[in-house]
Amino acid sequence: MPEIHAARRAQAQPKIAENGADAALITVPANVRYLTGLVSSNAAVLLPADGPAVLATDSRYAEAAVRDCPDVELLVERQIEPALAKLAAERGWRRLGFEAQDVTVERRDVLASLDDGPELMPIGRVVEELRMVKDEAEIDLLARACAITSEAFASVLAEVRPGRTERELAILLERTMVDLGAEAPAFDTIVASGHNGAIPHHSPGGRPFAAGDLITIDCGARFAGYHADMTRTVALGEPAGWQREIYELVAAAQRAGVAAAVPGAELAVVDATSRDMIAAAGHAEHFQHGLGHGVGLEVHEAPMIAAKRTGTLLDRVPVTVEPGIYLPGRGGVRIEDTLVVRAGTPAAEMLTTTTKDLLVL
Repeated sequence: MPEIHAARRAQAQPKIAENGADAALITVPANVRYLTGLVSSNAAVLLPADGPAVLATDSRYAEAAVRDCPDVELLVERQIEPALAKLAAERGWRRLGFEAQDVTVERRDVLASLDDGPELMPIGRVVEELRMVKDEAEIDLLARACAITSEAFASVLAEVRPGRTERELAILLERTMVDLGAEAPAFDTIVASGHNGAIPHHSPGGRPFAAGDLITIDCGARFAGYHADMTRTVALGEPAGWQREIYELVAAAQRAGVAAAVPGAELAVVDATSRDMIAAAGHAEHFQHGLGHGVGLEVHEAPMIAAKRTGTLLDRVPVTVEPGIYLPGRGGVRIEDTLVVRAGTPAAEMLTTTTKDLLVL
């Protein structure tokens, strides 16, 4: 899809000029992929404020670059960043922007030490800002990732039984996602049972499931580079009263957060819509993380929906909404969906479709 990538580069170029740079060195792998289509562990793009881009990679990816990026000038070098910085200077691009969120001090020092090299300046998160709003092709890929996630989740529920361990279920779920067409899990699957459910990012271990457990499962498939993210909490056996209470509260807070996720909504206000419900029920200290985040070529990307974040939601922005309650020593509940903020519709487009009723297994 060279024309899509060319259009994205054209969108980025005015932003580079606005930042006062003659060109930008794009090094974040997801940003390189977004602008060129190349998937590589060693690639960068030299994008001038005006004119054609140059893609650099090493010989391992040269054939893939020729195949996937036929409209971009290709530079085959092992040390890609110095090579592109030298090229920028040779072409008269004296002010070179770089992605400070990615380039280490050591890498920057290498570029700064080049003889007659360009002046270096942080360019900000220019490409990440463009990536927030997805085109329909991207949304279709994300929807496929979410469909695989939901199908895999449904397939493994029968394996949630006493004696099965957290790690066993996590491995089975990840294998099932790949069997259903995922290129890989979007992230390391979280399975947190019993008291481990009070740890939002618990690493699945050898704890066996037991009757009376709440089990939180946070999973996602990656499809064509796009990341799904879904969390459900299930009960193994009839839940206790306190378990149903916090589940119903989180479910209500999640519904409110989803309803608030509309174009123009302030990020902090969306967060508060769910957070205030949980706080009003006496659990303010038991919900410490942000309400959600953007998803796409990275599983956590802009925008971040949290109490102190500024900015507003835009049309065609996929985000998660994931409130939780975590009770130390007892357990927890989190419910998370991936959805697309849409203009002109009464509700966001839900991409993760697994029921949010409490499943009692």
